[in-house]
Amino acid sequence: MVADSLFSMDKIGARPSMDPQRTVSGPHWRIGIITDRLIRFEWSDTDEFVDDATQIVLNRSFGDTPKFRVTRRDGRVLIDTDAVRITYDEKPFSRFGLSAFIKGVGSTWRFSEPARANLGGTARTLDQIDGPVELDEGLAAFDGWAVIDDSQSNLIREVSEVDGHDNAFGTWVQPRNPDEPSGATPSSHDFYLFAYGHDFADAVRDFYQLTGPTPLLPRFTLGNWWSRYHAYSDEEYRELITRFEDERVPLTVAVIDMDWHLVHDIDPKYGTGWTGFTWNRDLFPQPEQFLDWLHQRGLRTTLNLHPADGIRAFEEAYQRVATRMGIDPASEDPAEFDLTDPRFMQIYFEEVIHPMEKEGVDFWWLDWQQGGTTRQPGLDPLWMINHLHFLDSAQAGERPLTFSRYAGPGSHRYPVGFSGDTVVSWDSLKFQPFFTSTASNIGYSWWSHDIGGHMFGVRDEELEARWYQLGTFSPINRLHSTESAFNSKEPWNFHDETRSVMNQALRLRHQLIPYLYTMNRHTAYEGRPLVEPMYWQAPETADACDHPHEFRFGSQLLVAAITDPREHDTMKAQADVWFPRGTWFDFFTGRRVESRGEAGRRLRVWRDLDSYPVFAPAGAIIPLQDNAPDQLNNVDNPEHLRVIVMPGENGEFVLWEDDGAAQENVAWAATTLSLNWSPADDSDTRTFTIYPPADHVDVLPATRTWTLVFRGVAPIDEGDVTITVNNAKVASERVALTYCNKTLSYEVTIADVPADQQVTVEMSAEALTVADDPWFDDAFDLLFKAQIGYPAKERAIEMIREEGERALGGLASLGEPTPTIQWPHKPEYLVVPDSVRSALDEILTRTSRPHVVPACPPASSSR
Repeated sequence: MVADSLFSMDKIGARPSMDPQRTVSGPHWRIGIITDRLIRFEWSDTDEFVDDATQIVLNRSFGDTPKFRVTRRDGRVLIDTDAVRITYDEKPFSRFGLSAFIKGVGSTWRFSEPARANLGGTARTLDQIDGPVELDEGLAAFDGWAVIDDSQSNLIREVSEVDGHDNAFGTWVQPRNPDEPSGATPSSHDFYLFAYGHDFADAVRDFYQLTGPTPLLPRFTLGNWWSRYHAYSDEEYRELITRFEDERVPLTVAVIDMDWHLVHDIDPKYGTGWTGFTWNRDLFPQPEQFLDWLHQRGLRTTLNLHPADGIRAFEEAYQRVATRMGIDPASEDPAEFDLTDPRFMQIYFEEVIHPMEKEGVDFWWLDWQQGGTTRQPGLDPLWMINHLHFLDSAQAGERPLTFSRYAGPGSHRYPVGFSGDTVVSWDSLKFQPFFTSTASNIGYSWWSHDIGGHMFGVRDEELEARWYQLGTFSPINRLHSTESAFNSKEPWNFHDETRSVMNQALRLRHQLIPYLYTMNRHTAYEGRPLVEPMYWQAPETADACDHPHEFRFGSQLLVAAITDPREHDTMKAQADVWFPRGTWFDFFTGRRVESRGEAGRRLRVWRDLDSYPVFAPAGAIIPLQDNAPDQLNNVDNPEHLRVIVMPGENGEFVLWEDDGAAQENVAWAATTLSLNWSPADDSDTRTFTIYPPADHVDVLPATRTWTLVFRGVAPIDEGDVTITVNNAKVASERVALTYCNKTLSYEVTIADVPADQQVTVEMSAEALTVADDPWFDDAFDLLFKAQIGYPAKERAIEMIREEGERALGGLASLGEPTPTIQWPHKPEYLVVPDSVRSALDEILTRTSRPHVVPACPPASSSR
């Protein structure tokens, strides 16, 4: 049954009435001061103002009442807050009569003037896009203001009947003015001015307050999704999942495209098989057993829906639906898919959707592609299907979830977003990180892209590998491809080098779930998207705005996407990185980068195919999970946690875990992980502490194994490490200590720690130190692999040994003929190309060290 409680104003968090203490009004107009930087403007010829929830806005009174001063002078109303000064002539809104001065940046907004410095939001779809697409506006702008126009939105109201029929949902969406084709009065205005200057994160946080927060995602959504447009059978799909298990590649979501339902054998009198709700039992003879088999292996399932053609006579549910709709089943007239009719939508959920969910369907992929009009003026069908499906998906007590396209501001309330069928190309890959991070400017944080690209294009294994790596550091990691025998994304279909990189990326994504789930909570409770543009935290720094492929990935990581093929001479690909001021460490190798200037530092970095530019600041703490072999796809709170710790500064991370319950009933456990690098008492002891969890320790495993990975540090003698659990020294058989030269990592493993006890690892400041930069070894390795002349390599390494960083200038002149030197070989054998010099520049300048000559060159290339 449809549960009206799931659609209630309380459930959706609606508190829409304007607080009279925050309003200034006059004939036909009302101005609401929601915060000192968020202002609502309304004009109504009839003096009727909206205090209902709308498709975009749910809550107009939050936080403390802001301080503001109202002055009337010379026929104008002046409203002054700490952040903005509004000037209004009390006439119909015009660019001459309504303006706001944004104090923080010194700019002026005028009514109806176009935005010229807006940094963009997102777009409805990337279907068949090859490269960039025009974006809607977001809330971040260099001139300090942005506008959300709510004038055309339908209203959400509590209504018992709609068009003479009972409304089982309790609330329904209705036009502001049903007599107008647009659903709104043409001369009316209702919009919100965000005057946040360059405080972009605050603007988005208050946008969430205004429109409703991003819901908490189920944990399984943060793993790897498998999707392919292909007519799988039950047997073929089981073989596929078993192969992934044999390859030790974890998956958490099975996305089954449209061929799960009847498609090809539909009588033409009913139309096409694009819409369908009946299992194809030739392919899936026992759907419930198939879905149960997937559940037993740790996968949740979503099925593709194109519902626009309604329920037709060939569907299994047709007779039930037709009878309840008052259609004679013998007539075979379709039950039209009418999102504006609550009676049909109730029957649709109760007779079609809920029975399939009882069979084991976990959520739905709402692949709406049938335009933007409904029978109700101004109502976008995509928004309505997202709204109804998402809220109804909680009817079994689970966290609500849907998978659909973006339908405008406020769509963050209905995750996860499907960005559409992109072209397989480097241009598509190049646009994707920018598109993802920029979507955070409108609060849309959980995009799911077709990782690897969907259609057209050419086979390029390097492109696929780089796309998989970006998928690891994307909000949702869903592999997808079109119906083609040549375009499937299974890693074992690629050559060994590519296959290894793909497997590595997918395994890392699953390992990241503890970190991602904590960021999921940050998004839901603190209003911070997982992926953020670099300029959010440094809007006044030009370089932060000039790196569209770089982004913050949660609170601890910085990612610079590789979006171009590797260069032949270096056998590496490049990415331009802007480092904010501070010390940074390569997440994978522990190599250190120093960024000392106030404006940060630009550096071009170069990476082999099996590596990716991911960095963490000094003091960063990143929790990962290590699943046991028999728990490959498991997303439960892990029994073994691997914690990456970056040295050099104090750091703290609160790891959030829960019982998976619905958000309003969730039980949380918060475990604080703390690095005390520079003790306040000036002692010479450095300490890493795992504190006992706060609150619901019962949601955690009874015992845990902890592996602490101090990355970017020098080797440590075992005798310099003291490990205690609840102040008692740990027996040696429960501890393992190892060092990895390749990643400059010291690992401390403590087994079988009771979940409610404290772990302390102590080392002296002399023992736990930042590693010396292995710059010479890295330069030698680069030159060893470079596709250049051997004489150039010999000359280059000798210059680097003698001069260190200063050798970079001289390398440019190698290969030029001189009158005093006769070289028996071709001059190009001595050339060090620009790309190789650039890659050496990264190695030799990353720490800006004083030059120290190594004692001897490496003995071999194995290091």
